[in-house]
Amino acid sequence: MNNKTVNRGKIILSVVSLTLGFILAFSFSVSQNRNQEVAVNSATFGQTESVRQELIEQKERNKELSEELRDVQETIREYEQQAGSNTSSLDELVKEAEALRLLTGEVSVKGEGYRVQLEDGEYDPDQVNPNDYIVHEGHVFMVINELKIAGAEAVSVNGKRIHETSYIRCTGPVITVDGETFPAPFIIEAIGNSSTLSEAVELSGGILDQLKGQQIRIQTEKVSELMMLSMHES
Repeated sequence: MNNKTVNRGKIILSVVSLTLGFILAFSFSVSQNRNQEVAVNSATFGQTESVRQELIEQKERNKELSEELRDVQETIREYEQQAGSNTSSLDELVKEAEALRLLTGEVSVKGEGYRVQLEDGEYDPDQVNPNDYIVHEGHVFMVINELKIAGAEAVSVNGKRIHETSYIRCTGPVITVDGETFPAPFIIEAIGNSSTLSEAVELSGGILDQLKGQQIRIQTEKVSELMMLSMHES
């Protein structure tokens, strides 16, 4: 649509330019006809003076039209330059809009990515509080945020697409994502550059090391192709 609008603008400006050119050519033609009239009626001094005056006025008008034509041509060049710049800007805006639609879960997406699986730690009879080895929503959020920071284009939890208004809550051994309940294991998938995502998450002393320190069992995997449904489909 943007290219059509730009082309349409160029066509309109070209028509304006051609029209002014036609007016200019017509004015010169009138001048030549006036010259011929002078030759035919040169016997009459009064008429000659009148025609001479008209020719002077016509030359002035031709000069004005020439200046107007130059102004219009200069305006056309400016519009063309702006159109080229706007096209580049619009392309960037389109890319940004598409990236936002992916992050907000508005559209389905497919591509390479990275998978993180979180499971409750092994039961420890000596552990007084069982919550100390259970996966909580905070753990899931930590992984999701790290993936987004690393450039993930889209994220899901157990197949449920995450978007800007998603909520995750923990109730004992299960978590609820946007009203849908899932038992462990909790599988977090992200679409993006798999190497970049894995390096960010598996960084020494990073998020995974912190989770392991809280007795959470973790599995990770680079995936050559992931498919995520939109928030309206998942």
